[in-house]
Amino acid sequence: MADLSVFYKLDADIAWQPTDPGVKRKVMAYGEQLMIVKVAFETGAIGTLHAHPHLQMSYVEKGRFEVEIAGHKKILQTGDVFSVPSEAVHGVVCLEEGVLIDVFNPMREDFLLR
Repeated sequence: MADLSVFYKLDADIAWQPTDPGVKRKVMAYGEQLMIVKVAFETGAIGTLHAHPHLQMSYVEKGRFEVEIAGHKKILQTGDVFSVPSEAVHGVVCLEEGVLIDVFNPMREDFLLR
């Protein structure tokens, strides 16, 4: 896991954590107010609909996803970004193997408990 300085470990040094079937994540770096997480999806994997108090922005590093936020769906692909307001119900379906880079404010303490 990343140390809490201004420089962080290389991606290769951080272990993947399995989440849902076909989904795994790496907490890349975090501080009290901000966290960045890499999430990898196999084709067909689902990021289950959920909500949380954190603000979230996500960058599609690779692949294609059907993204649902507050009942609205859109297909996003490599290079696209989406924003999730606090408490908005959201989730994704991976249409083509991909990676999301998620940023949370404040940091997700629940991601550190695994």
